[in-house]
Amino acid sequence: MSIQDPIANMLTCIRNAQGRKHRQTQMPSSRVKVAIATVLQDEGYIRAFEVQEKGVKNTLIIKLKYHEGQGVISLIKRVSRPGLRIYKACRDFPRVLGGLGISIVSTSKGVMSDKAARRQGLGGEILCIVE
Repeated sequence: MSIQDPIANMLTCIRNAQGRKHRQTQMPSSRVKVAIATVLQDEGYIRAFEVQEKGVKNTLIIKLKYHEGQGVISLIKRVSRPGLRIYKACRDFPRVLGGLGISIVSTSKGVMSDKAARRQGLGGEILCIVE
């Protein structure tokens, strides 16, 4: 059976693994998932990630990060979805937790955080928010 929304599946895997206090989680890899994992690592929400190549299928392994026994990610939520895409200009990106959280945005220059997109003056599709 195929996955209808692979990004939502990725976010759910992270949410579930962190809720169970796992050190890492794994899922099928794709370029967009690797780009999202890169943003999460750059912003300090995960420890690391790696792509494990096994024949035709690649696996994305995300190593989760905890602070004093609590997961660093308190909320990770899909915004734009296949049935309803959400596009915004850079000045209209939502401020997550008053600037303490991030939105992950798919722009014409690639996937990046809302802060980086604002700096470059790029709008795009809001993929998810992370607190």
